[in-house]
Amino acid sequence: MKIDTNSLVSITEANQNFSKVARLVDEKGAAVILKNNAPRYLVLEFGQLEKAAAAPDEDVMDVSKKILAQHKKAFEELAK
Repeated sequence: MKIDTNSLVSITEANQNFSKVARLVDEKGAAVILKNNAPRYLVLEFGQLEKAAAAPDEDVMDVSKKILAQHKKAFEELAK
């Protein structure tokens, strides 16, 4: 995930001025709230939640095939 540095907000600033966070989300699509100078929270528009959370079935199948191939011996041992 690429993070726009202009969408970073400290947790103190977010606490004191949440409307700024909401404006950032409206303008940029997301805002990242920092805690101790590290990304801690991500604020998204509600409509983007489904896009961010759901992976297409093809991607899920590709990942599962890769995991099965990488750990084939372990899965064969567990199947015994």
